[in-house]
Amino acid sequence: MKALRLTLESFRFAWQALKSNLLRTILSLLGVTVGIFAIIAVFAVVDSLEANVRQSMSFVGDKVIYVAKWPWAFGGNYPWWKYFNRPVPTVREYRLLEETLSSNNKGVAIFAATGGNTLKAGNNSLADCALQGVSYAYRVVSDVPITEGRYFTAQEIEAARPVAIIGYDIATGLFPGRSAVGQEFKAKGLRFVVIGVMQKEGKKLLDTPSNDTNCLIPFGAFSKMFALSTGGMSGVTPTIAVKGTDTDTGLLDLEAELQGTMRNIRGLKPKEEDNFALNRPEMLANAITSLFSVIGIAGAVIGSFAILVGGFGIANIMFVSVKERTNIIGIQKSLGAKNYFILFQFLFEAVFLCLIGGAAGILLVWLITLIPQDAMPLFLSAGNITLGLTISVVIGMLAGIVPAVLAANLDPVLAIRAK
Repeated sequence: MKALRLTLESFRFAWQALKSNLLRTILSLLGVTVGIFAIIAVFAVVDSLEANVRQSMSFVGDKVIYVAKWPWAFGGNYPWWKYFNRPVPTVREYRLLEETLSSNNKGVAIFAATGGNTLKAGNNSLADCALQGVSYAYRVVSDVPITEGRYFTAQEIEAARPVAIIGYDIATGLFPGRSAVGQEFKAKGLRFVVIGVMQKEGKKLLDTPSNDTNCLIPFGAFSKMFALSTGGMSGVTPTIAVKGTDTDTGLLDLEAELQGTMRNIRGLKPKEEDNFALNRPEMLANAITSLFSVIGIAGAVIGSFAILVGGFGIANIMFVSVKERTNIIGIQKSLGAKNYFILFQFLFEAVFLCLIGGAAGILLVWLITLIPQDAMPLFLSAGNITLGLTISVVIGMLAGIVPAVLAANLDPVLAIRAK
């Protein structure tokens, strides 16, 4: 009860001091508001940017290992000449992996894609579409969000039947005002029947593949339309993907098994290097995290200068407040007020000031997130709100501790006589 009474009395003193010098209070709060706004705005933009980049790269899937010719790498000095003559994954290797790998996986898929295709249906046509040939397990290694219709059956894939799952933009472009399921369209002169329509993804931040203009067809039908690469520069290069289990150890075991199986399939000797790459989305995720960590630190350093100015402003107003209320401090001490009460009173006032300024800065950031954004929607996370308020409290304590100590140590007789 004593602590509660002390807090309530300190709040009353702080509120009266703020109301009596409203203009000075507002001007002092501006520094903290701008500082918190700068820091939290930077973190909000970085978090939003990272979330949108990860969403744009979601097509690579989670806990998936990709068998490919080229390894994923981030940064300069990429030794492309070491990988140029590597063989590309083949349908034969896909079949052998499907038969040989243990049950330590959820599915093995092969797929290949080519862009810049024109699809036609009656008098309607849509250019710059992607055609992607997939195996039956493709929906296991990658998300295929179907909103209308269904996915391929195993028989349709094996028989390379002319059926297709199309994206939202293709469905609305070729079949406006009606359901696309059951309708026919032509691609490369061949006729396909739509069996499913994928969910609309909308505009992505990065220029990454979008399901909106993507058309999935059986891999056998795709290989009849396009020549598959055999290792050179010509032809479409297929990729083999293996979906791991939900445990990290299971994924590591799968990667080791996959490496050994691929070496055996390609007849590599023990001392020979791998002539294939095993790529995991975690490599991309780690690179993104490292990049945005650096950006976040740089933004925090820049924003800290603004909050530093705000802290000096709060310290200045607290020194002035101590000087103006010296008589009141003397009267309080003569009536029995302890030093810790005076200390807490002024420290609470400084923290209270900073919290108001910090809340105003966070409110400004939140208002900015309400502005509609197509390419990169902004959001303010609970963690950033907590961080902003925590920084406000710390700045308030640092800015108010010296004036509060000076006020607590005033001699009551000299304080009462002060003018």
